[in-house]
Parts: sequence; structure tokens; C-alpha cells
Amino acid sequence: MGTIRMIMFDLSGTTIKDDTAVQDCLCAAAREHGLDTSPEELARHLGMNKIHLYQFLIARTEGEPVDIRTFESHRSPETRRRAEQIYHRYEERMLAHYRSGVRPMPGAEATFQWCHDNGIQVATDTGFHGAIAAAIMEGTGWLREGLVDISVHVESIPGQRGRPAPYMIFHAMERLGIGSVHEVIKVGDTPADMLEGHNAGCIGIVGVLSGAQPVESWGAYRHTHVIKSVKDLPELIESEFLD
Repeated sequence: MGTIRMIMFDLSGTTIKDDTAVQDCLCAAAREHGLDTSPEELARHLGMNKIHLYQFLIARTEGEPVDIRTFESHRSPETRRRAEQIYHRYEERMLAHYRSGVRPMPGAEATFQWCHDNGIQVATDTGFHGAIAAAIMEGTGWLREGLVDISVHVESIPGQRGRPAPYMIFHAMERLGIGSVHEVIKVGDTPADMLEGHNAGCIGIVGVLSGAQPVESWGAYRHTHVIKSVKDLPELIESEFLD
């Protein structure tokens, strides 16, 4: 199967169905701690390290110029403690949500199996921390059943530098023995996913329309292809990435 050896799949909105649960939980926790934001604003920043996201929003509230492209620079010891307090409340809400049931996107598991049938390793990454990522993997059974080869989250990376930095992709490549980003495709539904794939230099950066954000949100960031959902990925690979 061509030269594609690994695909890095996002979780929420790409392979896991969440509707608006993530931004709703993010917003509720922020408001409980007096941080002025909205689900719509938070939807624009999904896919990132959530503690860093709260630091990002605190910096904005305090008048600092903020932009997704320089997201990881908006962190300081002064905002870390407050951001962690907000995050812990968010984590409680998200764990309750996923432990009540995890719903794979239609076609996700069939796409994972197709990848394996064609010699492509399956990785997932997420802006969630370890406990939430583990709850998703436990609920789906993907790691246990071998549908996913590696699950990466922000706590897998030194310094917890998540998207839009490329390190989760590089971590999975190292663990799976992938030597070139030209053998890797990134698939996701947020600006952070598109920037992550671009910053890593992936040969394919594929946006899906199945997430909570409209294409106008993430489509402004560099990508190579757009598909309706993850179930359409095998056809795309066969038509666009074969040698």
C-alpha cells in the first residue's frame, strides 16, 4: 500500500462522537472559576492541551495578544495554578461523560481495520490528558482489541506540549518505528489538528466534516484534503496516496 505507514487520528469529533460535550464542559468549568468565555469561543480552540488552553484564555483576559499559531507561548507560572484548578473541574465533567458511554464515529473501526489490512499502523492523539484518554480507550476497547496501535495524549510528551506543536506525532512515529513524516497522514477536525499536521510535515493533512466545528473554522489552516468523515479515508488514500 504505497508509502503510507502510519495515520494519526484525532479522537473527539473525528473518531469519537461527542457533539458539543467537550466545549460545553470546558465552558462550564471556566465559568465556575470566574473566567469569561463561551462554548463558541472554546470550540475554536479544541484539540489543544486543556491546561494550556485555560492559560491561553487567562492571558487573553489579562490583555495579552493571543493567537492559535503562538498558542504554546502563552504559559507562565503565574497562570498555571489557576488553570490547573479549572482543568480539574473540567476533567471531572469529561470523565463522567465518557464513563457513561463512548460512541465511535460511524466507520471509524472499519477504517482502522482497513489500515491494518493494508500495512498501515493506527495511532490516535488528543488534547486530552491521560485520564480522559484512558477512559475513551477503555470504553472503546480499541487498544485492548488491537484496532489502535498507540494512543498518545498530552501527558505522553515532556512539558505536555500538545497541539499545534508536532511532538505527539513524532512520539508515535518513534514508538512505531516510522522514519519519515512523508509516510504519515494526520486526520482531524480542528485548527489545532491542521496546524499539528503542518508543523510535523505530514505528507497528508486531512480535515473531516464530522466534528462540532464548521469547515470555515479549521479550513483556513493548511490542509491537503477534506472528507465528510473518517469512513471516507480508505477511498481517499487509494485514490490520492498510492505510488
